[in-house]
Amino acid sequence: MILEIAAANHTPVQFDGVEYIRVGSYTKKLKDHSAKERELWRMFDRIPFERQIAADNQSSEQILNLLDYPAYFDLVKLPLPDNRAGILSGLEADGLIVKSDSGQWHIANLGAVLFARKLEYFSHLSRKAVRVVLYRGNSRVETIREIPGTKGYATGFEGLIGFINNLLPENEVIGQALRKSVPMFPELAIRELVANALIHQDFALTGTGPMIEIFNDRMEITNPGIPLVDTQRFLDSPPRSRNEALASFLRRIGICEERGSGIDKVVFQTEFYQLPAPAFEVTAEHTRAILFGHKDFKDMDKEDRIRACYLHCCLKYVNRESMNNTSFRDRLGVDIKNSAMVSRIIKQATDAGVIRPYDADAGTKAMRYVPFWA
Repeated sequence: MILEIAAANHTPVQFDGVEYIRVGSYTKKLKDHSAKERELWRMFDRIPFERQIAADNQSSEQILNLLDYPAYFDLVKLPLPDNRAGILSGLEADGLIVKSDSGQWHIANLGAVLFARKLEYFSHLSRKAVRVVLYRGNSRVETIREIPGTKGYATGFEGLIGFINNLLPENEVIGQALRKSVPMFPELAIRELVANALIHQDFALTGTGPMIEIFNDRMEITNPGIPLVDTQRFLDSPPRSRNEALASFLRRIGICEERGSGIDKVVFQTEFYQLPAPAFEVTAEHTRAILFGHKDFKDMDKEDRIRACYLHCCLKYVNRESMNNTSFRDRLGVDIKNSAMVSRIIKQATDAGVIRPYDADAGTKAMRYVPFWA
């Protein structure tokens, strides 16, 4: 009997919970060789996640069975080659697969996470499939449906967005005497937040993956990893991704723009559809974006109003426009006769330190505001 143990790609090899390493001609416990352990982890850190190996020494037939290669050529707008060699050459050119020394093929994490027919075929990536959970009511007490994703991100993205939209509650509106149902959240905002969750996740965190939770009054999109920039600076910070190759490829196929404008679009869409401002939260190891369903102005609490004021001010600033009482009143859909109420919210946001007057000496009617960081 011959047992082959694959080379470690992202974590040291373990047997029965103990990590081992080769020292000369002997197999030793890794914990007894701290210098080699440090060197090993430095090596893992130097190799980006996308270039690490998801499956090694696969035959060409196995490659075509594991990866959805027709979807790859369709998304990059290239004709599907009529022979196996042409298909493998195309996948190799984009770093999705790598030629091995044995003449076979390694599947890179980039290829697996984007184009896996089923992510469960790759053990360390199976938990990175997107989970969609639908709850009854506004709490996590009762689950109606929980649907784990199976496909790679590139092949399954459009289907995922369509599936989410089908699960979302709808609002009824009356326009020109006709009653019609509209989705609770704008699709563009959903697309941007889901794409961000996939791209900016920390793949080094094991046992967790992107999750989308749908409640009666909100939707929460959570991804592993804390953000690389402060959540209060999402609108103005230049683009920065911990998974550059993943972000670059998804930009090429139109899923993301990689320009740092995704959150701008989300805020604009929520303002355009008169929804409460989105919220962004950070836990010990995760980032969460929350979209809220429609609320009348009278039902918004102080936190909702201050957050709306801050994000409106940020959006105006990055668009080289000015926020004032009129612009914020329009954003909230408040009548001009209630200008004093809007002024109180602006004062609350100023007192909270999230916005400040552009010119403190300006008159009341000429007063403009900028974010605290401007």
